[in-house]
Amino acid sequence: MTGPAAVEIVLSERERSELEAWVRRRKIARADAMRAKIVLLAADGLNNCAIADEIGVSRMTVLTWRKRFAAKRFEGLDDEPRCGAPRKIGDDKIADVVTKTLETMPSHATHWSTRSMARASGLSVSTVHRIWNAFSLQPHRSETFKLSTDPQFVEKVRDIVGLYLDPPERTLVLCVDEKSQIQALDRTQPLLPMRPGQAERRTHDYERHGVTTLFAALDVKAGTIVGKCMPRHRAREFRKFLDEVERNVPANLDIHVIMDNASSHKTKLIRAWFARRRRWYVHFTPTSSSWINQVERFFALLSEQQIKRGVHRSAADLEAAINTYIKIQNADPKPFRWTKSADDILASIERFCRRTISDHETAA
Repeated sequence: MTGPAAVEIVLSERERSELEAWVRRRKIARADAMRAKIVLLAADGLNNCAIADEIGVSRMTVLTWRKRFAAKRFEGLDDEPRCGAPRKIGDDKIADVVTKTLETMPSHATHWSTRSMARASGLSVSTVHRIWNAFSLQPHRSETFKLSTDPQFVEKVRDIVGLYLDPPERTLVLCVDEKSQIQALDRTQPLLPMRPGQAERRTHDYERHGVTTLFAALDVKAGTIVGKCMPRHRAREFRKFLDEVERNVPANLDIHVIMDNASSHKTKLIRAWFARRRRWYVHFTPTSSSWINQVERFFALLSEQQIKRGVHRSAADLEAAINTYIKIQNADPKPFRWTKSADDILASIERFCRRTISDHETAA
C-alpha cells in the first residue's frame, strides 16, 4: 500500500532563480540553503525519499518544507516564531560578523578565532560560535588544492573516465602506481591499548627500521590487486613489476594501463616494454591529478588500515604485513566503482575556477 502523493511543486522563473541564488550564496544560513535545495529538487520531480537521500536529511524534514512552500511560497521557508525571550542580536549585527569573518583578517593573526572576533564585534564568544555554526564558517580550518595545467587535461579526463564507466569489450582496466618510502616504524615505548572511555595511546616518537616500495596494479572491475614490494622504485624495478603483472592477467584480453607521469614510467626501458606488447595500451593521467587513478584509493585504505598504526620492526616485517593485507583483500574483493561522469568533473572544475577568479577580482 502506497502513501499519499507528494505535493507537486511548480516554480516560476523568478522563484527558481531566487532559490538557486540561495543555494549558491555564501552569506546564508545552512538551514535556508537546505530548504531551498529541497524545493528545487521537488520541482525537478524527485520524490521525498530521493530528496532526503540526496541532501542527507529525514523524509519528514523534506515533507515539512515541501508542504510549507506549496502553501505559503517563500514565507513558508521562514522559521515559525518560537516561545522564549526575543532575539537580542539583530540581522545587521549578524551580517556584520559574517562579512568581517569572510572579508577581513585580524591585525595580529592570519585568521579569526571566536575570542578575537568576540572582542572585535562586542559579542560573547558563545554568540560568535553560534553565528559561525549557523553559516558553516570555520576560520581555523584550511585545505589544500592544486589544479592541473596539463594542456590535454580535458582529453585525458574523458579518456580515463570513459574506461572506468564504459570499458571496451574483452579488456582489462588496470590502475598502476607505486607507493614509495613506506617506513617500517616501531614506537619507542609500549602501546597503551584502548579501554572503555580511553582511546589507544602511543608515543609521538618512533624507531625507524627501514623502508620499502609497494608497486600495485588494481583491477578496478574485480577489485583485485597485484602487488610487489621492492627496496627501490627505479625504472628497472617498475619493469620487473610489469613482468609480474603480465604473469597474473589473462592472455586473451587487451590490457589498458592507467598510470601517472612519473619519470620511471616514461624511460626508454619502459617504452620498449610496452612497444613489444601489442595488446597493452597506456593511458597517462593529467599532471597533478592523482585523484583520477583509483589505485590511490587502495593505497589510502592500506595506509589507514595497516600501515599507520601497525608495528613493524623490520622492512621484511612490513612487507609481510602488506602482502597479508593484499591476500586478504583478494580473497574477498570489492569493485572500485567510479560514479562521476567526465562532464560532471569538468563542470565542477569550471565552477571552482570561476569562483577562484571571481574572488581574486573582488579582492583586487
